[in-house]
Amino acid sequence: MNAFPAPLDLPPTVAELSTAEISDALDALRLPGSALGLSHMAGGTRLFGPAFTVRYVPVDSANPGTVGDYLDDVPEGAVVALDNAGRRDCTVWGGILSHLAAHRRIGGTVVNGVCRDTPEADEADYPLFACGRFMRTGKDRVEVQAVCEPISLGDVRVAAGDYIVGDLDGIVVVPRARAVEVFERALTLRSAEHRIVEGTLRGLSLAQARERAAYHTLQRAGS
Repeated sequence: MNAFPAPLDLPPTVAELSTAEISDALDALRLPGSALGLSHMAGGTRLFGPAFTVRYVPVDSANPGTVGDYLDDVPEGAVVALDNAGRRDCTVWGGILSHLAAHRRIGGTVVNGVCRDTPEADEADYPLFACGRFMRTGKDRVEVQAVCEPISLGDVRVAAGDYIVGDLDGIVVVPRARAVEVFERALTLRSAEHRIVEGTLRGLSLAQARERAAYHTLQRAGS
């Protein structure tokens, strides 16, 4: 297992950003990151934290490995990012893991594949995002191939320590090396949007409010 990088020292306000605000910032900086096909399944509706990555492969029938023992190495606040190659025929996350992760104050879980035992994630108020739900276990079907190495979530590459943000609109991934820049742009966009709303409520037209906030420029790629 590769070493898990230390979290960045970020202002607390970045954890309040929506996926839409971050997606706009990623677009403006010409970065990928909006993970297609992943949505909220159960538990808390928001997650934010550095990615602890795990990649699965089909099981070696002669020498099968494990499905979930990596959880002992996940630090508090990290987001568990599981790449099961988008498989929908077996799960790699269930109720035992949801309860244990919630108890250890892990930030949430995102599965490139399916999850199960969603009522238990609801009971633990544990944020769980995936491509869908399916009850069949991954035991003796898949095994952990790599931990803290690059994986895929939907159509986005994720390295250990990249930041994952989730809400009811989906999942975005922010590369660690550009995280400060992305979050600063997202906070600027949020401020502009607030000014637009305030301006229109005071009587400005939408076009006037957007122009005064330089909103289109802020959203434009390369600006």
